[in-house]
Amino acid sequence: MTIELTRETRAEAIASIERYFEQELDQRIGNITAGALLAFFVEEVGPVIYNQAVREVQERLLARVQELDIEHHEDEFRFWRKQPAGKGRR
Repeated sequence: MTIELTRETRAEAIASIERYFEQELDQRIGNITAGALLAFFVEEVGPVIYNQAVREVQERLLARVQELDIEHHEDEFRFWRKQPAGKGRR
């Protein structure tokens, strides 16, 4: 699965990369270089982050599914348990 960024997200990410280089590394990089760096990280590291998120969601969903029987359990064959002993026989 290819990770796709919206045009707006990509533009914000590129601007953030440019700002990071300028403020943290005291280097200026251009828009094209920042875009290439972003594309590299999305392709190379993006799947790692994506797969981790999927694993975490699976774990949470599994935990919720396992709780369903506790939250939504109904006792079966309750009618006769409600009746006093011996009542109902004629």
